[in-house]
Amino acid sequence: MALACLFQANGQHNGAWRMPEAEPGADTDIQHYIRYAQKLEAAKFDLFFLADTPASRTDNLEVWTKSPIYQNGLEPITVLSALAMHTRHIGLGGTMSTSFSEPFNIARQFAALDHISGGRAAWNVVTSANDYAARNFGLDRLPPHARRYEKAGECVDVVQKYWDTWEDDAFIFDKEGARQFDPAKYHVVDHDGEFFKVYGGLNVARAPQGHPVIIQAGASDAGKELAARTAQVVFGTGGSKEAARAFYTDLKGRMAKYGRAQDQLKVLSGLNVIIGDTVQEAEEKYEYLRSFIPPELSVLYLSMDLETQLLDLPLDAPIPEDRIPAASNHHTAYFNQIVELIRSGKTLREIAASYKRGNRFMCGTPEMVADWMEEWVSEGCGDGFMLPLAYLPGILDDFAGKVIPILQERGLYKTEYAGETLRDGLGLDRPVNQHLL
Repeated sequence: MALACLFQANGQHNGAWRMPEAEPGADTDIQHYIRYAQKLEAAKFDLFFLADTPASRTDNLEVWTKSPIYQNGLEPITVLSALAMHTRHIGLGGTMSTSFSEPFNIARQFAALDHISGGRAAWNVVTSANDYAARNFGLDRLPPHARRYEKAGECVDVVQKYWDTWEDDAFIFDKEGARQFDPAKYHVVDHDGEFFKVYGGLNVARAPQGHPVIIQAGASDAGKELAARTAQVVFGTGGSKEAARAFYTDLKGRMAKYGRAQDQLKVLSGLNVIIGDTVQEAEEKYEYLRSFIPPELSVLYLSMDLETQLLDLPLDAPIPEDRIPAASNHHTAYFNQIVELIRSGKTLREIAASYKRGNRFMCGTPEMVADWMEEWVSEGCGDGFMLPLAYLPGILDDFAGKVIPILQERGLYKTEYAGETLRDGLGLDRPVNQHLL
C-alpha cells in the first residue's frame, strides 16, 4: 500500500497548535519542515504533501484566531524545493490552483521542482474552494463549480503540452558544433482554447519523470472525470467501506475510455488515527485533543463547508432544513457529508463535534489500526492512505514506530524505496512525449 502525509506544521487537528508540545512559529520555520520530512522519509512514506489556498480569512477573525490553518504558512513550491535539498527519496507534492495560476507558471515551477528533487515532484490540481481566494484575484466569488472544472481540464492539458516542449534527449551540449540542443526535438505549444490562448514553450528541459505526478481530489462527477483522464493519485472519499468502494470502483471504471490502465491511478483514502497501547488510552488521547477546540470554531468550520451561516443557531438544537443550500459550489464531498449528518437529527453541537471532513477517524491499538488498513485495501476501498496526522510529534512517532513495522512484517508495506523517482515508488509509468506517439 502507498502512504502519504498531509502535513501541517503542528498537526491537522484544529486544536493541535495549543498542545504543550506544539512549537509556536513552526508554520514559517523551514527547519521544522525539514525535520519532519526527514522523519517521514525514515518511515518510508511515499509522499510529503502540502495543501494550500491562495488566500487568508478576512471575516470572523475572532473565531479564526482559534485555528491557524491557512492564516499563516509558507508557499508550497518554495518549501518543497528546500525539502528536496534535505531528502533523497520521499515524494514532494503541493497544491496549485488552476483558477488563479497560468499554465506556463504551473508547468515551469513543477518541472523545476522535479529537476531539483531528482524526479519527486507532484502537482495537486485544485480549482480552489473558497471565495476568500476569489476576492484576492478581483472576483466577488468563485465561478460555478462546473465552470471551474472545465477550466481545470483545459489547464492540465496545456500544462502537459508545456512539459512535452522538449524531447528527453533534446539537449546535446555539443561544444565543438556549437549546438546546445537539437532544434528538431523542440515543439512549440500552440493552443487556442476557451480559457487559454498560448504560443510558446517551456524554457527548461523535460522533467526527470517526464511529467510530474498529478494529484486530484474532486469527489463530484466533474472531479472524477478529470481525475480518470489526468491523475495518477487521487485522495479518496467515503466514510464507510461501502461508500469508499463505490467511489473507487466508479473512478477506476472511468479510466478505460481514456486508454488508461487502472493500476496507473492510486486512490489514497484519508485516515485519521489516534494510537494507544489500549483502546481506552487512545480514546483518552482523542478527548484530550478535542478539549482544545472551542465549540464556536467547530461551528465555523461546519459553516464553511456547508456554505452557509450557522454561528447564529443554538448549539443544542438540530440545524433547520432551510439552512441547507440547494447545492455545493465548493467541496461537494464535505457538503454531502454534512447534509447527511443534519438529516440524522443530531444537534448542531453534536454535528460540529463529530464532523471530520470526510476522513475516517479511529482510536485503537497499533494492531487494530494495521488490521483496519489491511482490510480496507484488500476489500477494494483504496490503494493506500493519506494521513492528516492530527498532532505532532506524537501521532507520527506512534504510527511510524508501532503501525508501520506491523504492516512491514505482514508484507503490506515496503522496507526500502523502489527506484529513484516518485513514479518508480508508486509503480507508475513514465509518460512518453506526446510528440512521439
